[in-house]
Amino acid sequence: MMTLLYKELRLCAHPTSVVFAFLGCLVLVPAYPYSVIFLFGCLAPYITFVNARETNDAWYTAVLPVTKRESVRAKCLLTVSFQLFQLLFSVPFALLRRALVIPNNPVGIDATLAWYGFGLMIYAFFDLIFLPAFYKSGYKAGRAFVIASVPMLLGMIAAESTAHIPALAWLDSDAHWRRQLPVLAAGMACYAALLPLACRISEGRFERVDL
Repeated sequence: MMTLLYKELRLCAHPTSVVFAFLGCLVLVPAYPYSVIFLFGCLAPYITFVNARETNDAWYTAVLPVTKRESVRAKCLLTVSFQLFQLLFSVPFALLRRALVIPNNPVGIDATLAWYGFGLMIYAFFDLIFLPAFYKSGYKAGRAFVIASVPMLLGMIAAESTAHIPALAWLDSDAHWRRQLPVLAAGMACYAALLPLACRISEGRFERVDL
């Protein structure tokens, strides 16, 4: 599987997707809607899937000694790699922001533990819709992205709105990090549960696609 992942990174991953994976550093910007970072984390796999379609990657992979299910797992693993790398890459910048004592983000939610939890939930539901929708045909990436963008955008709006609701202000404060731990845990559990589900559904659908 690691060999397939290496193949995905070398032949399918679009350079723009790699750039998007490094945009977790935007949490250092003083006034920026940080949930937009999750949009980049969703665009990264979408652009890569489009690039794979345009380069006939499905046909190339079909002649390799791998099954359809293995090729789907490799793409799912690539998607997870983009998204988790982006979140992990943002952590040092979020800590640096604290060290520099930059005031709270006036635009929306700050890069708190709750924000990371919301991000994992957004990624989980996006992937649960995008991956199976794409593998229903194996090439309609645009349609799959549009459908999956609905919960993604709703999640982004909800996350940013918490900073402007007094009753939820604790989600936007580092001082309440202990109260935010359940939100982070919920995001991790959601991602850990829905990604394997998305992969299994995608495998089943792609098995029925006639290449």
